[in-house]
This record gives sequence, structure tokens and C-alpha cells, in this order.
Amino acid sequence: MIELKNLNKVFKAGNKEVKAVDGINLSVPEGSIYGVIGSSGAGKSTLIRCVNLLERPTSGQVMVDGQDLMQLNDRQLRDARRNIGMIFQHFNLLSSRTVFDNIALPLELAGASRQAIDEAVLPLLELTGLSDKRDSYPSQLSGGQKQRVAIARALASKPKVLLCDEATSALDPQTTASILALLKDINRQLKITVLIITHEMDVVKSICDRVAILSHGCLIEENDVEQFFLNPKTELAREFVRSAIHEKPVAEVESRFQQEKTPGANPVIRITFVGQRVVEPLITQAARKFDTDFVILQADIETVHDKVMGFLMVEVTGDEPSIEASLDFLSENVQVEVVGYVG
Repeated sequence: MIELKNLNKVFKAGNKEVKAVDGINLSVPEGSIYGVIGSSGAGKSTLIRCVNLLERPTSGQVMVDGQDLMQLNDRQLRDARRNIGMIFQHFNLLSSRTVFDNIALPLELAGASRQAIDEAVLPLLELTGLSDKRDSYPSQLSGGQKQRVAIARALASKPKVLLCDEATSALDPQTTASILALLKDINRQLKITVLIITHEMDVVKSICDRVAILSHGCLIEENDVEQFFLNPKTELAREFVRSAIHEKPVAEVESRFQQEKTPGANPVIRITFVGQRVVEPLITQAARKFDTDFVILQADIETVHDKVMGFLMVEVTGDEPSIEASLDFLSENVQVEVVGYVG
């Protein structure tokens, strides 16, 4: 549905050029929810604004539903943008218009009749849970309700693509969860392709099918969300995964923790369980079978892309052959990574 090919965006700052987007190739399948994550200044917002040409790329191709937007004239581009809805962090509602009228705005600008507007807006009020707020003004709404209005407005012209630029960053965690649930519901009911820009891994693990990481304008890693959590390949990806599972240094062993193996040091391993493995007694089996002990340092269970995943940090003790045999046994059943050693 969305294809970005060798996409570049260069800004000029005085005599210098800044590459905000640097040679990105990205493919978003039709009907999917695709997340792009990165730290502040990574180029995420510039990238998503290039998808509907709110920022015109310096070079490259932007294909949406089979059309190269870079090749369209102004009129053709306006027509193409009706298939691309967009929501923002700060809602961008008109304070002088009611909820109904804010949602109806794109249709009014397109010259739709009153009947057509009613037929489009009323179902959207119901879909977004705003039927009882149709005559309210933005000043009378909570942040979550304002974002629901913005989502309904973006859907008014029945787009095939919905772009979300940090759509939950201004919301509290509970409201964020409700908005993400709504976006997931919209994706499933309306079969809309959703591209989400975010710096929050909780957004990715909650609703995305696939994720890419941007760093300094470059795409450095891309994978299905489950595999991204199981096997992050870059250090930045590992940092994002650690933040999502709330992993932090363990005070009790931090002063003795080391990266290199030394005589007598015990390995500290991160174990990742998926699905049924979460409830299987693999640690107990390894301890009994190979006469090793496991000191649990951290544990967390998360739902990632509708799958239960367990994350465990343990210190393994015992003689060296037994430890190696235990790790081999665990590696045959779950994802195991040696993260360091405790002297």
C-alpha cells in the first residue's frame, strides 16, 4: 500500500545541509499496522509528512496505492490525499466548531451535500464513541475525546491509509491504551492501512504488526514485532526492547557485574519466552537435570502483538560444564542471550 524508494529529504540551515531522511526504502503492506520508532530528532515526523507530501522529498519515490505522488500535479495530488487520512499529536481541532462540524470539515471542503455529510459523520461518531458529544465544542472535551474527534475527521473521506504522527504522546497511559484499541479496531473493521510514528515502544508492542527503527534519518532495522522483541539486532533496538519490558540494572549485582568472562564468574542470561513456553517449567527442568541453580534478578510478562511473552533475567550458578549444558538445553526451547557475568 505504501512504498518509499530511496527517499531523501534535505533541509538547508544557513550554509549547511541537514539530511532529515537519508535513502530510506520502506514497504507497508495493505491492511497492516506499521510502526516507525526512533529517538527525538531521528527524522520520524519528517518521514511521515513525506508520505502525503506535506514535506516534499528532495528525491526518491513515494508510492501510495500504486500512485507515485511525486509525479502528480497539484490537482491530482489533492485528489490522492483524500485517500490518506492523518492525525497529529495536538489534535488540530477548530475551537469554534462542534464535534460534528469538525468531523464534517473535510467533506464540506470537498463540496459534499448535507445528506452525504450526515451519512458519513453519524457512523463515525458511533465508531469513535462520540455520539453523545456531537454538539460539544473542543473546550468541553478531554484529551482522549479530542483525539477521537481528530481520528473521526481523518476517516471522514474514507481513506485507504491513516497516518499517525505521535498520536498518543500528549495522552496519559490509560487514555493512550483506549486510543490504541480504537486504532486497532478501525484497522480491523475498515481494513485501513495504518502507519504510526512514535517514540514509545508500548505503542509498537500493543498494536503494530511490523516495526522499523530510524536513527539520524536512516532506517537501521526492520522486522515483524514478535521477532523484533525476540531478536533485536542493533544496540538501539535492544535499548527500545529493554525500555518496553522495563528492564533496568539490578542493584544487588550491579557492583559485581562485568561484560567479560573471568574464572569463577557466573553468567547472567536474558530468557525470552513466547506463548505456551511462558507456562512451561523449563527453568526447573534445567536446574534438576543439570544440577544448576537460577537466581531470578528480574521478571516481566508482556502482551506483544496479541501474544504473551515472558522476559526473565537470571544468574546461573554451578560448575562450568553443568552451566553450559543448562544453557544449551534452554537455547533449544527459548531465546537465550548471555548479557554479562557476575564475579
